Amino acid sequence: MLDQIRQPINQHLQAFEPFFRKQMRTPIGVLNAINNHVLRRKGKQLRPMLVFLSAGIVGPIDEASYVAAAMIEMLHTATLIHDDVVDEAYQRRGCLSVNALWRSKAAVLVGDFMLAQGLNVAVNHDRLDMLRVINNTVRAMSEGELMQLERSRKLNLDEQAYYEIIGKKTAALISACCQNGAIAAGASEQCVETLAQFGTDLGIAFQMRDDLLDYQPHGLTGKAAGNDIKERKLTLPLIHALRQASATDRRHALTLLRLPDKSRHDVDALVDFATTQGGIAYTEQQMRRIVQQASDRLSQFAESPFRQSLQLLCDYVVKRKK
Repeated sequence: MLDQIRQPINQHLQAFEPFFRKQMRTPIGVLNAINNHVLRRKGKQLRPMLVFLSAGIVGPIDEASYVAAAMIEMLHTATLIHDDVVDEAYQRRGCLSVNALWRSKAAVLVGDFMLAQGLNVAVNHDRLDMLRVINNTVRAMSEGELMQLERSRKLNLDEQAYYEIIGKKTAALISACCQNGAIAAGASEQCVETLAQFGTDLGIAFQMRDDLLDYQPHGLTGKAAGNDIKERKLTLPLIHALRQASATDRRHALTLLRLPDKSRHDVDALVDFATTQGGIAYTEQQMRRIVQQASDRLSQFAESPFRQSLQLLCDYVVKRKK
């Protein structure tokens, strides 16, 4: 499905790679080595895809779109590197992470460099409008992560707070892709706002799918199944299950959640609890409702290959296996 989604922007994705590498170039040898390691494992390029598709649905895809995509990709890469340090993760996309190869201190500094370089790209191309979006995004992502950290300690997350957290920590960046893509193409304020809202809905659904994949038996996301449970992260399947359960079952589940070192049996018991109490089904239902809301927003734009690809992307987000 991704090949079909990429079709209207294939030439731009290909041209973007050397443009992005140029922005990352530095005279510091070790930094270039680390950058090359990161760039060889570029993933699905979902965020540059969103920038180019959001630009194409409202106007031309040109150098301004490449600037917008570079800013987003640098910010995203910086957050991944920092996340691996915080989580003490030693693999990323099937390969050794930066902190595994160069230690945590270097990884933090490389993440800082990428964040600064993303801001620098905006300044060098005189795109203060895009920089404002990125600034708000970085703030929202930081707030979301800290909110989740605080609530995970207290285990008092409700559904409203869950949506607020994932809206900040995940959906804000997806929204910024769509917003800056539209700004780069010179879209009207109304179109920019509509695409920003589309990105928010899509990002929330994307995170909900990630949360559901954590309940799969074989950890299809590339991480161990139940990883969120081990880290005491309350996501919607458990939030709903705790709300539906009897007082006795709720106490038992919370006791298991509070265990500092959960066994495989403990994790499986909590997965079973979320399933039998309807948490998995409820999350799936809400995810599909939100992604339909995202798809409906696209009806405001004229039919085009770019709009078709964005609609296909909605379908991909809720069906992906990793």
